[in-house]
Amino acid sequence: MNSIEVLNRAADNIRILAASAVEKAKSGHPGGAMGGADFINVLYSEFLVFDPKNPRWEGRDRMFLDPGHMSPMLYSVLACTGKYSMEELAQFRQWDSPTPGHPEVDIMRGVENTSGPLGQGHTYAVGAAIAAKFLKARFGEVMSQTIYAYISDGGVQEEISQGAGRLAGHLGLNNLVMFYDSNDIQLSTETKDVTTENTAAKYLSWGWKIIEIDGNNAEQIRAALVEAKAETAKPTLIIGKTIMGKGARKADGSSFENQCATHGMPLSECGASYAESIKVLGGDPENAFVLFEETKALYAKRAAELETIVAAKYAAKAAWAKANPELAAKLETFFSGKAPQVNWDAVVQKPGQATRAASATVLAELAKQVENMVVSSADLSNSDKTDGFLKNTKAFTKDDFSGAFLQAGVAELTMACVCIGMSLHGGVISACATFFVFSDYMKPAVRMAALMEVPVKFIWTHDAFRVGEDGPTHEPVEQEAQIRLMEKLKNHKGHNSMLVLRPADVEECTVNWRMAMENTSTPTALILSRQNIVDLPSANGRKVDAVQAEKGGYIVECDGNPDVILVASGSEVSTLNEGAALLRADGVKIRLVSVPSEGLFRSQSAAYQESVLPKNAKIFGLTAGLPVNLLGLVGANGKIWGLESFGFSAPYKVLDEKLGFNGKNVYEQVKKML
Repeated sequence: MNSIEVLNRAADNIRILAASAVEKAKSGHPGGAMGGADFINVLYSEFLVFDPKNPRWEGRDRMFLDPGHMSPMLYSVLACTGKYSMEELAQFRQWDSPTPGHPEVDIMRGVENTSGPLGQGHTYAVGAAIAAKFLKARFGEVMSQTIYAYISDGGVQEEISQGAGRLAGHLGLNNLVMFYDSNDIQLSTETKDVTTENTAAKYLSWGWKIIEIDGNNAEQIRAALVEAKAETAKPTLIIGKTIMGKGARKADGSSFENQCATHGMPLSECGASYAESIKVLGGDPENAFVLFEETKALYAKRAAELETIVAAKYAAKAAWAKANPELAAKLETFFSGKAPQVNWDAVVQKPGQATRAASATVLAELAKQVENMVVSSADLSNSDKTDGFLKNTKAFTKDDFSGAFLQAGVAELTMACVCIGMSLHGGVISACATFFVFSDYMKPAVRMAALMEVPVKFIWTHDAFRVGEDGPTHEPVEQEAQIRLMEKLKNHKGHNSMLVLRPADVEECTVNWRMAMENTSTPTALILSRQNIVDLPSANGRKVDAVQAEKGGYIVECDGNPDVILVASGSEVSTLNEGAALLRADGVKIRLVSVPSEGLFRSQSAAYQESVLPKNAKIFGLTAGLPVNLLGLVGANGKIWGLESFGFSAPYKVLDEKLGFNGKNVYEQVKKML
């Protein structure tokens, strides 16, 4: 057992490194990192199990940081483990540095998640704990691991903590241990100015085990972690009362601890003395980026311990694999990150269905064929038709994770982040569903999924005003424009940050689902209709022709050299086809184009794009969302009929008539245009 003196010395070393990184960058948040150093030091030097030589080892413990502004603390403790150099810490927040202002997922360096928007990070941990339970139910002790989370006052205050806390307690995630860094200080005020809640009582009511400690006392931290690890029925919240800016001093040597100013400014800019603070902590302000000999010895000892622990884990896994070769092969496949093998011919669609119903048909097959897929719904499985999946498995319950469905309750943002957490954990393909209008609740998580390049599948049904009687609160109009912006936004690899698909009929829905399952590098959105859609015309059979949707946009039908091109996505393509019949009766030559994904279409060769939508062609676009949805496809010579207001409450066929979404209006608008 390590001496408290050594642990305190190493924690002070972490404080020095964190404060110095911020000081050198002239930007950042030193106070929280200085207060949290004791917990993170005990966790990494005595408890967290990982393989320094194989950071991707699937059986490792995982630590999810929620307050990304405390990145200097994370980088500093990882530097103690050898994952960052002193030079890299000194490049904090600089161009092309591996130490950005908020952590960005980098498994090889021990960073399990990108964090910044408060509340999301610990919710990823809930998702990871669910994934670990799911995998342990299938593979046993080789997937026995602990998921740790670190949360701050801001993360507790964010509304998402309600959903994450409720769900983790309800499911009895005893493999989840969360440290709450309760320092009573936030960026602009003390916490007493904004909240008087009893946080312990709140989590207790959700079914958590609560341990309250001095968060700067290494002995109490150690005892709390031992107790948390022994818990068999509940997630554990360790509430540690910590000192914001622990060790901060003024120029005269007096304390500058527990000050709001240290939260978001370098010590020298907030009223403290950087030099005096570093001296008090036992460092040299002229040469601060140094690991103490005691710190080196502490982490060298832990590295040796981990070598022994990991060797035993690997030996146990090898024995298990020898006794269970099929399971071992399956485990390797699950964590390969490769797209699953699916017999898509087994998907038999019923013509003329809503695309949400077509999605249910696909999900039923995926439930049978993809053993590591988990689907979640926000209390809408019978409406968003994820019940197609659920009918072939069962929902998770406390102590039973043998199923593959998560009933998330009415908590769309929580659900999205939990599914991201499952994906970050690895071994699981996650998908989540709700009504498209409620994608508004999920947008912060969608953005983070895109930034982290995690292949979560977002299923959004009831895609337009044809929700009908429920009225404008439930009828998405601007949502498609918002989500399609993610196709235009590039990730750091230079690729479209998201694949957004809105299928035009049941067969295109099958193809789009295949594209989603084969997309292992970004999130995918599937935007699906509530109402039935007439299948598109086809020369070779719709199942064959719909395969062209793989290119994001394609010609459904063409009359030689067309007078006008009709373009849309989703159910509007079928409406255009109605109008095409009327136009043809007037001798107008038509090309009908379906573009389920503009982003993917614009990623094709210029020659292919020109063959579908020639630059000088007359193009008419129809969208049940904002006209801007089609602006990039229709161009300067074109015309768009869209919806420029909120929707209305009425049966959807009445709305089609009143709002001009029928073949007759398509005919009239195109005739005016020609």
